[in-house]
Amino acid sequence: MPVLQPVDWTALPPTLTEFWTERHLCTLSTLDRDGAPHAVAVGAVLDLEQRCAWVITDGGSQKAANLRRDPRLAVTQVDGARWSTIVGTAEVLDAPEAVARACERYAARYRTPRPNPSRVALRITVTRFLGSSQVLPPG
Repeated sequence: MPVLQPVDWTALPPTLTEFWTERHLCTLSTLDRDGAPHAVAVGAVLDLEQRCAWVITDGGSQKAANLRRDPRLAVTQVDGARWSTIVGTAEVLDAPEAVARACERYAARYRTPRPNPSRVALRITVTRFLGSSQVLPPG
């Protein structure tokens, strides 16, 4: 399985960045209080300029609660035999500029999100990418 670590945002393989711009839903996995996995469907986006990934969610969601307690996560998307996983940590941000940035990036990949006054942005620091050889060439 190809792994990209450390992550050099200036030299990501085009097949990886292209895959993360295609419209695919993702699975976000966090850790519940008892250490059990909590996996939910989300939209996730890369932000090459800010060298991070974003997810938007409600501030009262279980995923936000889990990440406030333990920031470790994985985000995976699959399209047939092609797949990629982001591994990293997240900050739960409610600052208007962070939420706006995350919503802007989300809208570019998916659609404009509906209004939600309790929305937060999950800013993901990516520590490594995993992927199939179609997405992340061995190297």
